[in-house]
Amino acid sequence: MTRAERIAALKAAARARILILDGSWGVMIQKRGLAEADYRGERFKDAPGELRGNNDLLCLTRPDIIAELHDAYYAAGADISETNTFSATSIAQAEYGLQAAVRDINLEGARIARACADRWTEKEPGKPRFVAGSIGPLPVMLSMSSDVNDPGARKVTFEQVYEAYAEQVRALHDGGVDMFLIETITDTLNCKAAIKAILDLEDEGYEPLPIWISGTITDRSGRTLSGQTVEAFWNSVRHAKPFAVGLNCALGAELMRPHIAELARIADTLVSAYPNAGLPNAMGEYDEQPHETGHMLHDWAKDGLVNILGGCCGTTPEHIKHVADEVRGVKPRPVPERPTAMRLAGLEPFELA
Repeated sequence: MTRAERIAALKAAARARILILDGSWGVMIQKRGLAEADYRGERFKDAPGELRGNNDLLCLTRPDIIAELHDAYYAAGADISETNTFSATSIAQAEYGLQAAVRDINLEGARIARACADRWTEKEPGKPRFVAGSIGPLPVMLSMSSDVNDPGARKVTFEQVYEAYAEQVRALHDGGVDMFLIETITDTLNCKAAIKAILDLEDEGYEPLPIWISGTITDRSGRTLSGQTVEAFWNSVRHAKPFAVGLNCALGAELMRPHIAELARIADTLVSAYPNAGLPNAMGEYDEQPHETGHMLHDWAKDGLVNILGGCCGTTPEHIKHVADEVRGVKPRPVPERPTAMRLAGLEPFELA
């Protein structure tokens, strides 16, 4: 299929059923017990510093592992798999001194995912597989000071964040992704820089792709790390006219549900959710079993809260299989029509009818 045909198929599938996203990448890579040599390969064998833990780099040094993980999630029932590019920006990769490798990481990450998706689509034509270009958060924030004694201090400018995301999204587009997924958003201003980078691609002659935006509620307060409520966050990003908006990470399904319900009430687009496998235990591990995750997300689907479901930290292909099995045949959430109004946001939402 051409990319235009894939996007049309994606939108048709979203109208027909609840779509399934993949699960955690970090936990699956950790299970491989990889050594420093796996991350270095031949290309980075002389790079200074430790590279172990830079999982995005495996797109270049161990593409076989990345392809196997895409295949595992597609086999488990995922319609959409993310590129292994969560931290593949020049700002994030600067911590390893690998800014020069950013374009190649994103390009190869997209190509690996594209090849796997196309192979599964050919194998099962009635269930096309799609690729989401993963655009994760940065280790710096535009909305919050980097110095407790100086409220105006910032380590980066908006222009620097924009340029970092622009490099990433160009490479993901060139590699063949079907949509962009700005995820695990802790700072809405960082997200706005990513949105602008994506929207500006059209001015450069790139084919426009669907945008999926997923924020993170960091604790029981129901706010993002930069302080916004769910409704304020939605008001801040709605101008992008996203294909989907949702929440991921941080909270397990039990604690995330009220925030997803609020988003389902106010968002006039598809709503997604991919929670962690519960909260981590004292050892930092996740104890929630696949059937437990599947059962809770089935309830969300049955109650009409979601259009896309998947998993974040601690979830595995087995978790995704249970989720896919649990929601099979359940109708997706109807997208509501909201009356026209001026809706603004700071930390709180503000509406003028």
